[in-house]
Amino acid sequence: MFELSGIGGLILLALDIYALVQIFSSRASTGKKVLWSLGVIVFPLLGFIIWLLFGPRGAERHV
Repeated sequence: MFELSGIGGLILLALDIYALVQIFSSRASTGKKVLWSLGVIVFPLLGFIIWLLFGPRGAERHV
């Protein structure tokens, strides 16, 4: 299984906190905020990557 510890874990924690702050400060609906934040909290690495690519700002970049 894949495990992050040490400096990698701290970097992932910082990225997840950044994602959560961006999620809660966005203009998305409350339901979307809850779903995105749950995804980032339950699946820290995969949730962050998915949020980065497909989150509200990620969708604007791909258009």
